[in-house]
Amino acid sequence: MPSVVPTAPSPVPEVTIARKRRKAAPPVVLAHKGEQGLEVGTGADSLDLPAGWSDALALTGSAGETRVVPAAGSGLAWVLGLGAGTVKDWRSAGAALVRAADARAAADEENGRTPAKQLQVLLPSDADAERVAAFTTGVSLGGYKFKVTGGKQAPVTKAVELVLPEGVDAPELSAAVAGAAQRARVTSIARDLANTPSDVKDPAWLASTAARLGKGVDGLTVTVRDEKWLAKQGFGGVLAVGGGSSRPPRFVELTWRPEQVTADSPHLVLVGKGITFDTGGISIKPAAGMHLMRTDMAGGAAVIAALLGIAALKLPVKVTGLVPCAENHVSGTAYRPGDVVRHYGGTTTEVTNTDAEGRMVLADALAYGVVTHQPDLLLDVATLTGAMKVSLGTRTGGLFATDEDLAERITGAGARVGEAWWRMPLLAAHEDDVRSELADLRQCPPGPGGVTAALFLREFTAGLPWAHLDIAGPARAEKAYDEVTGGATGFAARTLVELVAGYA
Repeated sequence: MPSVVPTAPSPVPEVTIARKRRKAAPPVVLAHKGEQGLEVGTGADSLDLPAGWSDALALTGSAGETRVVPAAGSGLAWVLGLGAGTVKDWRSAGAALVRAADARAAADEENGRTPAKQLQVLLPSDADAERVAAFTTGVSLGGYKFKVTGGKQAPVTKAVELVLPEGVDAPELSAAVAGAAQRARVTSIARDLANTPSDVKDPAWLASTAARLGKGVDGLTVTVRDEKWLAKQGFGGVLAVGGGSSRPPRFVELTWRPEQVTADSPHLVLVGKGITFDTGGISIKPAAGMHLMRTDMAGGAAVIAALLGIAALKLPVKVTGLVPCAENHVSGTAYRPGDVVRHYGGTTTEVTNTDAEGRMVLADALAYGVVTHQPDLLLDVATLTGAMKVSLGTRTGGLFATDEDLAERITGAGARVGEAWWRMPLLAAHEDDVRSELADLRQCPPGPGGVTAALFLREFTAGLPWAHLDIAGPARAEKAYDEVTGGATGFAARTLVELVAGYA
């Protein structure tokens, strides 16, 4: 019997630019809040409605407001609100449209009607590249679904054409759509990896899936190492965390080497936490919420997906992705509080809490990245601390950085792709807290948890320009908002691609 777990990558609607309207696809007319109230944009003539229809439908033009209305001639059309027309409004509107269209398609199929799987959005003449890219992101991701089922999957929107006004030729819009669609695919892949349940997703599965997705991609090499290689190389943190599970750890190395790079192009090393399930180990987590720990490898998923996107876009920058994969379990072979672990390169760590496992595996990978690749800069991304979720909530990622330029590049990249970051301090007053009397370092000292975790990781960066992205809050969502859907969000994947594109 075939697996009922969706196979990555999940399909996303194809978004393209078109120059002519087609009668086969339902039109989508855009509306927004004007100074005098609701203003309907290009294509109003495609609607078959009497005077006063907008008042009768109680339309306000708010971002994401959707209505199905009669189309001129026959069939149906959509009216979609853009709010004030900000970039965020366009992204929210795209997501709302595809969710509404999918719901309509499911209802049509249930009632014996043929569901529409294509839409044509009639763009106004003032639509710019930034807003069209945001709309593409919303359309591509707003309808994302990951459901493990033995039943039939509901119909979904397959394609959305963005129709230019007559006589308008805007090649920059086509480029914006293509770039945004590729970044959306990156987010979708990261969601797929993180949403996969952990009875399927062990370290070997995550590593082999990364290898499968990267197979045949020009310029991209994916290498998977097993527990024997990890032991020979001295990855004590990964082996300690993975030692309590019957499913041994893996180490994934993704190498993107474009055909042409400039002499001053930097080499970036991206490290992602790949904990495929986290019980907390002997310092076990409460039962409530533990089921969400299938997404504790969201940082690793973001790195894997980002390398795939960087390769697809053929960005002329050398990038290496490192993902230490382990399952933090409870057994007689699990590591203990009080143990001393020797990391790659020799630094020792006193374990004080086995639920602070993410920094243990990241430490090995960071040290390996420094020694093996001698990069120009380092970045790690992880669902690392509950403290960061308390500090920033569930829609903003925490950013720690030793380099001002890198910090600005990350926040700028996030802003361009719709992911928010807030810079946090590396407080000098807590630097000594990560020192240990028993070992070189103490894993989980008291104090501000997000800060001390970052200070611990900094010890393995050899003074290189480095940033740490804590996505414990925004990596998961309880409900849909904007382009985000419930479950794994794929947060950080688009930022990583956009960051690398900035160096190109």
